[in-house]
Amino acid sequence: MYFLINCLGIIVFLAIGVLCSKKRKEIHWRSVGTLLVLNIFIAWFLTQFSIGREIVRGAAEGFAWLVSVAYDGIAFAFPDWVHVPQMNFFTSALLPILLVVPMFDILTYIGVLPFIIKWIGKVLAIISHEPKFESFFAIEMMFLGNTEALAVSSLQLREMRAERNLTLAMMSMSCVTAALIGVYTKMMPAEFILTAVPLNVVNALIVTNILHPVTVTEEEDTVARIGGANKEKEPFFSFLGNSILGAGRLILIIAANVIAFVALAALIDKLLVLIHPAITLENILGCIMFPFAWLMGLSTGEAFQFAQYMGTKLVTNEFVVMLNVGPILDTFSRHLQGTLTIFITSFANFSTLGMIIGCFKGMVDNSKNELISRNVLYMLLSGILVSLLSAGIAGLFIW
Repeated sequence: MYFLINCLGIIVFLAIGVLCSKKRKEIHWRSVGTLLVLNIFIAWFLTQFSIGREIVRGAAEGFAWLVSVAYDGIAFAFPDWVHVPQMNFFTSALLPILLVVPMFDILTYIGVLPFIIKWIGKVLAIISHEPKFESFFAIEMMFLGNTEALAVSSLQLREMRAERNLTLAMMSMSCVTAALIGVYTKMMPAEFILTAVPLNVVNALIVTNILHPVTVTEEEDTVARIGGANKEKEPFFSFLGNSILGAGRLILIIAANVIAFVALAALIDKLLVLIHPAITLENILGCIMFPFAWLMGLSTGEAFQFAQYMGTKLVTNEFVVMLNVGPILDTFSRHLQGTLTIFITSFANFSTLGMIIGCFKGMVDNSKNELISRNVLYMLLSGILVSLLSAGIAGLFIW
């Protein structure tokens, strides 16, 4: 029965997208169907086949090894913070970013990452019948993150129509950054984190195709060079220094957001309790999100628990939920562990809206900015639907 409800949930999530679509008659159903089959296959392959599980396990071990290497650097500066019985969140999850981010930046600098992104994007465009750049961008933001992918695509953004800029803004709500995957895998099950990454990429194309279908002519279907034309390469050590400083800023931003959001949520809870002891922020969010959680194929109790975390994630961010869930995750059923982990593995929340809008303001003209600003609800809906679809599709095979 729960499996059938899970199947129904996927249909409902797609139907919500169709009902909210700007141009239902222009939806590219061939692309949607192809991408949906591709995503079901990816989820099936990564969760059910031994080779798929080995790929996920190998990737997880690779990220674990990378984080362990980062601990060597942390131990040099703060020997009392590492290899202790209980490392804190700042040491175990955030400080490894100082290695992981520069590593990905170096791969971009020497051309390895752009080469991988380019060819995976081309293959995805051929399979999905989607425009080349949208497919390219989906892969690009999987490795680089949303604002970083937008930044290196500034030339393309300025050249393309405003409608396609909006498509990219909607897609940007659904990604994660490869540099943070190692952090996530220290907090939640690595197998589910790594399954979520490709599912989110493909679902971002599906959802934007349904919510905001755009027809791209053959003349428009081009990809500008990463970083813009005639951009002179920065000297390596200057580049590396900037990358390390950027990683440091990212750590402070994440830490500040987690502290502020947890404190604000606690403040709201204390004010709500003055009205009635049963009224809490988690309970309110749980009631709002309960129907969507139930459609994941969960029991009523698990669905309400899942709904609370769904709402918390959208209002705050994925780190807040991971910190809350991590210590009690072993008490959850495998299906709840999988669907919850995959749902929260994205940047889809209110604060991401501000980041994306701010990023576009610095790169494109006012008419494009105005279109994006008028469609913030569509951007948020896009991120939510991608997370729901990814969790629902993976949930078909996690029991």
